[in-house]
Amino acid sequence: MCGITGFIGSLTNINSSVVLRSMSAAITHRGPDDDGFLETTTRDGRYQMGLAHRRLSIIDLSTGHQPIGNEDGTVQVIFNGEIYNFHSLRDQLIALGHHFATNSDTETIVHAYEQWGERCVEYFRGMFAFAIWDSHKERLFLARDRFGKKPMFLCEIHGVLLFASEIKSILAFPRIHAEVDTVAVWNYFAYRYVPAPATLFRGIRKLMPGYYAVWEKGILTEKCYYRPPDREVFVDSPLPADPVGAFLDILDQAVNIRMIADVPFGAFLSGGIDSSAIVGLMSRHSAQPVKTFSVGFAEARFSELGYAKTIAEQFKTDHHELVVSQEHLMQYLPDLVRFRDAPVAEPSDIPIYLLAKEARKTVKMVLTGEGSDEFLGGYPKHVYERYAGWYQMIPGAVRHSLLEPLVQSLPYRFRRAKTAIVNLGLDHFEERMPRWFGALSDAERKNLVALSQPVNRAGYVQFDTPPANSSLRRILYFDQTSWLPDNLLERGDRMTMAASLEARMPFMDHELAAFVSSLPDKYRVRGHTTKWILREAMKRLLPPAILQRPKVGFRVPVNEWFQGPMREYLYEHLKSSTSLTREYYRPAMLDKILTDHVTGRQNHEKLLWSMLNLEIWHRQYLK
Repeated sequence: MCGITGFIGSLTNINSSVVLRSMSAAITHRGPDDDGFLETTTRDGRYQMGLAHRRLSIIDLSTGHQPIGNEDGTVQVIFNGEIYNFHSLRDQLIALGHHFATNSDTETIVHAYEQWGERCVEYFRGMFAFAIWDSHKERLFLARDRFGKKPMFLCEIHGVLLFASEIKSILAFPRIHAEVDTVAVWNYFAYRYVPAPATLFRGIRKLMPGYYAVWEKGILTEKCYYRPPDREVFVDSPLPADPVGAFLDILDQAVNIRMIADVPFGAFLSGGIDSSAIVGLMSRHSAQPVKTFSVGFAEARFSELGYAKTIAEQFKTDHHELVVSQEHLMQYLPDLVRFRDAPVAEPSDIPIYLLAKEARKTVKMVLTGEGSDEFLGGYPKHVYERYAGWYQMIPGAVRHSLLEPLVQSLPYRFRRAKTAIVNLGLDHFEERMPRWFGALSDAERKNLVALSQPVNRAGYVQFDTPPANSSLRRILYFDQTSWLPDNLLERGDRMTMAASLEARMPFMDHELAAFVSSLPDKYRVRGHTTKWILREAMKRLLPPAILQRPKVGFRVPVNEWFQGPMREYLYEHLKSSTSLTREYYRPAMLDKILTDHVTGRQNHEKLLWSMLNLEIWHRQYLK
């Protein structure tokens, strides 16, 4: 787990060595153990190329220095991530005549590229973002893993291509000036994050998950090599004799291969079924007690520490607990916006960062339960979305004038029903998808936001989603290609790497994803039961108290904090004369939203959190 950055192009009046080291220094937190550099010029003298690597040592501590080259040094790689099947790939490549100088998974990438060229990405089981310089072809090859677990940002400016694990590294390049992309801001108000490939920074974009890019002779081309299998319409085929047992076997293997490390490691444990399953399976493969780390809140009703302790005691883990409060939120929020180079989309980013710092005291890597909901169907929306077609058969006037106002008048404890009714009433799939977890519908966005709408663009982003698919597979595909990589995985990467900690996610193994996608929908959502196959599999491992508890999520009591200790903090950022985003909003609507929330009339915590973080982002980058 590391950080990478670099450039290629026509650099004039720039000290490339100084710039490269400045770009590397900006992401030191991603790799405090070591750094490495490679600089060269193309044979015709037209282009300069620089690669920089920051290393967090996890595997092959003694000989894993990067860049790593092939036998004659004509192919060099810098790499962020882990290749979990590198042992078998190494054996395969040696049999094909390749010679290895290290025991690092990184060197496997070099020889795989030599052997299979751009198709090498198809052989890797893991998480990765890497850059390969092929000096013979004078080609730069960039790649990002299938689901976007590892980040890769791109910027093309004045004949130079810049790339990096984090935007702050690109901003260290002398010709870059931070400017806001107002189209991205418009989309941010719907999603609470910026959907790929855009970022809030004009001219800086993401290399999409499952894509690679090739720079050659000044031209960059990007190509998709993978799409999640839920994109395809389900094809009925013979099932394994024991589908639940087969699922458990693949998940167990996914956990086991992610425990390969030459440093101490552990697991984040929330007490929910996902992290509990990971810890239970880790305990099968560890001769020592698994180190587990849990976070809770000073407000006891929001804390899950009791559930986590139940699992820790069952599997006799070496357990560590951390309690956070609203003082931590106000103290760390500006710093975390800088770490993320974007608004902190979820309040849970803060406790995750603090937990990562706590874990880093004793381990350098953790396994987490991230991705289970998005691949196995774990959210209430995965149940509700199946009824969208039926609900929309009710005349629009009845839905919008009678049912929706009636449900909206219900108390906060009916929040899931309120969300479901409002969202099911949205006719367009592309608008409904972000609205399930987002901030504003298109109509609400137009009422609040004073920005001009994007010219010649719909009020929502169009998604690559086949209309013939089942409702479950359609919504899961959205989750896997937008909500997960652009929000949750981005959060997980930045918050752990800010603490120089690696996080691995067994539920996001692409072979596991292929298996569950090959099953009928009822193996994921059955009636009102979510993640059915995981619950069935875990009956063999976890106690009923964990299996039967309702989904809570990582609930941070932002609603209560905004009504109490953080009220003035919120008003100062959104309403004061120093606010940089105040002009984004229609004043009357802004006042109404704030008043409705602090008086308890309506809960606008998601929207207000997004607005607060957008203001903090502006203060950090656009002063």
